[in-house]
Amino acid sequence: MERYRIVYDVPTVSAYVHLRQKTGLSEKSIEAAERGLKHSLFAVSIYDSETFIGMGRVIGDEGCFYQIVDIAVDPAYQGKGIGKQIMKEIMHYLDTHAPKGAYVSLIADPPADRLYKQFGFAYTYPTSYGMYKRYE
Repeated sequence: MERYRIVYDVPTVSAYVHLRQKTGLSEKSIEAAERGLKHSLFAVSIYDSETFIGMGRVIGDEGCFYQIVDIAVDPAYQGKGIGKQIMKEIMHYLDTHAPKGAYVSLIADPPADRLYKQFGFAYTYPTSYGMYKRYE
């Protein structure tokens, strides 16, 4: 990670939308990205010189519930420990800010679920099922 620069802030809206497209994450409109990014509790962005190559965010109510979102690494940089570094930064934030009893969730798309398991995350199934509704 020495050659990469870590910035504790969200990327620009256009960089965010582009990285989501590049990594195969669901599409977000410019309006949604503008509104969502500014409400992050914590964000980490990774750069190779001036090139934006990865990110992750924490959202939530700062007490009972936190959610890890937008973990994404440019495909050209995957497999180099960048996703793991993003998670280390996020976990440091949560370890120092989340109160006892807080619930931290995330949506794990395979094979990224292996990364999240390294940080103590477990499947909710069979106790519960994750659900969602998307506004089109």
